[in-house]
Amino acid sequence: MAFRNSKPARRIMAGDRSLYIHSMPRHSLHDLYHYCMTISWPHFYLFIALAFVALNLLFAGFYQLQPGGIANQFPQGFLGAFFFSVETLATVGYGDMHPQSLYTHWISMLEIFIGMMSIALITGVTFARFSRPRARIVFTRQLVVRPLNGEPVLMLRAANARNNVIIDASARLRLLQQEITAEGTTFRKLYDLELVRDEHPMFVLGWTLVHKLDERSPLYQRDAESLAAVKAQLILSISGIDETTIQTMVARHTFSHLDIRWNHVFADLIYTDEEENDHVDYQLLQEVRPLASGDGTHDRR
Repeated sequence: MAFRNSKPARRIMAGDRSLYIHSMPRHSLHDLYHYCMTISWPHFYLFIALAFVALNLLFAGFYQLQPGGIANQFPQGFLGAFFFSVETLATVGYGDMHPQSLYTHWISMLEIFIGMMSIALITGVTFARFSRPRARIVFTRQLVVRPLNGEPVLMLRAANARNNVIIDASARLRLLQQEITAEGTTFRKLYDLELVRDEHPMFVLGWTLVHKLDERSPLYQRDAESLAAVKAQLILSISGIDETTIQTMVARHTFSHLDIRWNHVFADLIYTDEEENDHVDYQLLQEVRPLASGDGTHDRR
């Protein structure tokens, strides 16, 4: 089967599926801030270093257009002009090499201006990257379907790995599935899944989220085969305010229909020792076990 586009594709992950993006528009100067905010720290500093070297090479070429414009230039030639450009761009000004012609003064003045603006921009972007709120919310890799108080429910849970207080946390769960219209067109449709409790006043430790599989649910009377047929995915997003920084933080996780464990239960995170002390064991966050007879009503949330 021939591919529609032979150009290299960009691969991103949509849940557990690989998505290949073709003919993506290149980053422009208007998108430079977003690029600097989304790349990794090593790539960010590598980008700055390459821009620094490229800018100095450019100005070194300008200085070379008028030989003798730099007093006490050492070494002679392009390398000396490059070193002078580095000193000028960084506003170091050692004093050994300095402009001695009107043309060189104009070029150095332009370079100093660009250097000052560059330092301000780099400092601002670096601070923005450091100060950007990042939630450390851990999601379970699996969901469970089980009876709870005599009703079938879908359960999933998250934990605040930072153990800070997230004020007024809210959660939204959505179902994404493929559907075919009467005209035979295939498209992907979103459904909101109502949660029993979609807000938490102080999200500190763990949070178990419950969706009832009743007549109002888009998942009513669905099973593993029917969800696989429509390539169903569940998208959970949690947002809230970090009490320490008073900034809004958002976390999101996508589950595949293959992640649903039918007639299973989560292991209880909280247990009490012999001295009546409560413990929270995050190693049990991902643990699920088959539903045994008599289970179903004692999970602590």
